[in-house]
Amino acid sequence: MRTHLFRGVLVAAVALVFAAPAFAQSIVKGTVVDAQGKPVANAVILFEAEGAARRTETKTNAKGEFLQVGLPGGNYTVTATSGNLKQSAKISVRQGENRPVAMQLGVAGGLSEEDKKAQAAVSAVANEAVAAMQAGNNDLAITKFEEVLAKVPTCSDCLYNMGVAYTKKTEYDKAEEAFKKVLVIKPDHADAYSGLANVYNAQKKFDLAVQMSQKATELSAANGGAAGGNAEQLYNQGVTLWNAQKYAEAKALFDQAVKIDPKMSLAWYQLGMANLNLGAIPEAKAAFQGYLTADPNGPKAAEVQAFLKQLP
Repeated sequence: MRTHLFRGVLVAAVALVFAAPAFAQSIVKGTVVDAQGKPVANAVILFEAEGAARRTETKTNAKGEFLQVGLPGGNYTVTATSGNLKQSAKISVRQGENRPVAMQLGVAGGLSEEDKKAQAAVSAVANEAVAAMQAGNNDLAITKFEEVLAKVPTCSDCLYNMGVAYTKKTEYDKAEEAFKKVLVIKPDHADAYSGLANVYNAQKKFDLAVQMSQKATELSAANGGAAGGNAEQLYNQGVTLWNAQKYAEAKALFDQAVKIDPKMSLAWYQLGMANLNLGAIPEAKAAFQGYLTADPNGPKAAEVQAFLKQLP
């Protein structure tokens, strides 16, 4: 009887894992640079929710990058502060991975009025592009980002967002081209490698996807990424390996991810699934319990509870 039960669970696991969303919680990434475009390390990043007394802080790493995981959905004001310099922006946070936030401190200080107007015009177009992406209008977003690139050819964030938009449109050849252009400008752009991993994964080019995901993880660690950032990269790489049916390797990465960030509930879920498919039932049960501890009312909670009732 146990054998039949176990096989049934395995079939369900294989069917369900490919339908799993990429992330269980919101993820907001961003960069802070100075007026010369150089990274600003240790800048304080403050997220303030509109209409609620909710404030969350983090800091940029040595590469001027920041990451915040788990913000409730809604509208926020995000403010970057370094010394006497400060810059704010309005963002909308949704479940899953949100668009990157690019902030520049002290950029208007030494500009002429004409340069300020030109910069404001470019910023206005960039804001239109961002608004279009948030509204799901990827075609308009791509057009607007192209307008910005015509003025600022080195706008790596524009190219990255175009890659994301093309990926959503399933135009994978154009997405690949955009992400590769990012890497020409910024060879250490971990997110661009992650974007390529997603493109190759969608095309079932799993070997290439694994290579890109591994590179993203290496760069994230080498660039001094925050612990949450490393956990996210490990999780993404684990999903890529899972889709390539490399279950043992995927398990190792999911295990690392939850050790770095015990609140990453989907990493616990995927760890449970990996253990299940490898026949490690006690470890699977422990991982599913980890999911419920991290997110007791999460989208996978009912499914996980059903697994725990069925497993021997």
